Parts: sequence; C-alpha cells; structure tokens
Amino acid sequence: MVRAKVGVLIFVFEVAVLSGGAEPAAKPEANRWEEAIRQFEEWDSKNTYASDAVLFVGSSSIRMWRTRECFGDLPVINRGFGGSQICDVNYFAHRIVLPYRPKVIVFYAGDNDIAAGKSPQRVFDDYRQFVQLVHDAQPKTRIIFVSIKPSGSRWSLWPEMKTANLLIKEFCEKDGRLFFFDAATPLLGDDGRPNAELFLSDQLHLNSKGYKIWTERLRPIIRDAMKSRGKG
Repeated sequence: MVRAKVGVLIFVFEVAVLSGGAEPAAKPEANRWEEAIRQFEEWDSKNTYASDAVLFVGSSSIRMWRTRECFGDLPVINRGFGGSQICDVNYFAHRIVLPYRPKVIVFYAGDNDIAAGKSPQRVFDDYRQFVQLVHDAQPKTRIIFVSIKPSGSRWSLWPEMKTANLLIKEFCEKDGRLFFFDAATPLLGDDGRPNAELFLSDQLHLNSKGYKIWTERLRPIIRDAMKSRGKG
C-alpha cells in the first residue's frame, strides 16, 4: 500500500460571503497562521500518512478533537488551527489539504466567521469556494460539512448560524460527493438551548462528552462517504 501521512479528510469549513458594505472583507490572516502551517509541514516531512486518508480540517473544534483516539480504526489526519475562518482554510488549502489527496474530508468552520460579523450567505459562498478548490484538483474526494454548532457563549448568533447551515445543507444535497452532518441538534437540551454539560467552562468549545456524541454520530457518515467514493 502506498504510504504518505495518516489522514482523515474531514473538512469542517466556516463559510462566509459578502452581503453588504458593512461586512468584513474575506481576507485571510496569513501571517497569523503561518507558524501553525509550517509546523504541520514540518511534521509531514518527518512522518508518513495513508494514501486513503480521512482529513479533518477547520477551526478549534477540529484542533481540539482527539481524532486519532476517537477514530483509531481510520487513517486520520488532523489539520485544525484554532480561531481560523473558512477563508483561512481556503488560503492554505494548497499546503494543508490538497497535498494529502484525502479520500474524505471532514470540515468544520463558520463559528468564527459569524462571530466576526460575516453573513450566512458569505459563509456559504466561502464554503462553496473550498469545495471547488478541492474538486478542481481531486474530483473524487468526498467532503463532509460538520454544521456550525450552537453554544452558550454565542447563542445570540444562533439564528445566523442556522441560516448558514441550511444554505450549506441544501448545497450538499445537490452533489453526491458532499455530505452534511447535523452536529447541532444533539448538543441541544430539552429546552432547545445548548446543553451546558457538553461544553467546557467557556461554553464555546466541546468537552469530552460533547466530542463523544459527535464521534458516534459522525462515524457512520464517514463510512458512507468512503463507500460512496469507491463508486466514482
């Protein structure tokens, strides 16, 4: 088997789209992330990864996910860098996504985009750009969008986040290579608000209980994506 670096392509991208003059520009913070990206590249130069990797990529919800432990039976690669937005993932895709030629990408981003004032449409447009970047180079790669999660600290932004999720869900339903993972519903309590027991004290990031729920529900979607890729 051809070896490269362990990889699970889970692209969880935070998408953003310009919808008015007051909205922030889609300019990536290249200098802010350069050191983190170089660390990924240094690791790559010293290690190998599987040719059929599953790549997890996106913001801190990816970075903090112990993907190698949670998905020990899969060739996972984690390329999450906390605080990033979808445009940042797009900017660095040629360095931390495309080189692995992943079989499946698990993508999470968008949280930070909405918090920065970007519109749901902008988030959708940025994610669509990510998909195009990947499929222009690797048309058979399957991409799983992990929906933007509700959280106590950003509850006031949940309406915009839900709208972005809906736009991306509808987009995914039109392409057999795209998958949508509803990561939001299982985090809500009976009162319809985020279940505090699934989050760290900051009420923004998931704790081990929250990640356990995500892992259990995402696993069959990854399996379906891998089988789907085998069909061309």
